[in-house]
Amino acid sequence: MTRQEQDPDTTGAVAGLAAGDPSVRLRAALAVGTTPDPRLVGALVERCAVEPEFHVRDMLTWALTRHPAELTVPRLLGELRSERAQARSQALHTLSKIGDRRAWPAITRQLLTDADDEVARSAWRTAVLLAPEEEKPGLAEVLSTQLGRGRRETQLSLSRALVALGEVIEPVLRAAMADPDPGVRTHAGATERLLRDPEAGFEFAIEEAKRVVALGAGGQEG
Repeated sequence: MTRQEQDPDTTGAVAGLAAGDPSVRLRAALAVGTTPDPRLVGALVERCAVEPEFHVRDMLTWALTRHPAELTVPRLLGELRSERAQARSQALHTLSKIGDRRAWPAITRQLLTDADDEVARSAWRTAVLLAPEEEKPGLAEVLSTQLGRGRRETQLSLSRALVALGEVIEPVLRAAMADPDPGVRTHAGATERLLRDPEAGFEFAIEEAKRVVALGAGGQEG
């Protein structure tokens, strides 16, 4: 038996994290975060990968941030290689909350272009937060390959990530606004508008960009 299995305190906490009632799981995660115990880091990370309730997942992340980064970050980095999409996305989300820049090298192109939208969105947010200044132009190039992807929520996440990088995104947006795909051109144009006017709102920026793309297409036909 492991020490965790032998200790009634940790055994009870692990059981609470896996309870059938989400309110019990929420309280268990709150308790672990309130009184951090390094022995429970593994259980918290493992639960993040399977927890179905958003509010409980958020509490699990909070509980992990209450533990030393030296213990949590290596476990979370291991989750980035998981076959389970939720494990990857939640690990990325938690790494963004911890904010340890040593995690930056693990935010790979594969994660930034992950086929799962939630994983990709989490990777975009985390990468923007952790990227060293000199890495931002390269990050902007990778993110620009995702322009036109997904539904509005996904596109808004990407635009926000790009805008957060600042003026380094201007060259890649200019290139994308000449893309053969009108969806890419529209998304790039909306992102450029948000960069210039953050108060514009994404829907307004998209509609304006659509008009620009349509006018451009009409001009080319003429």
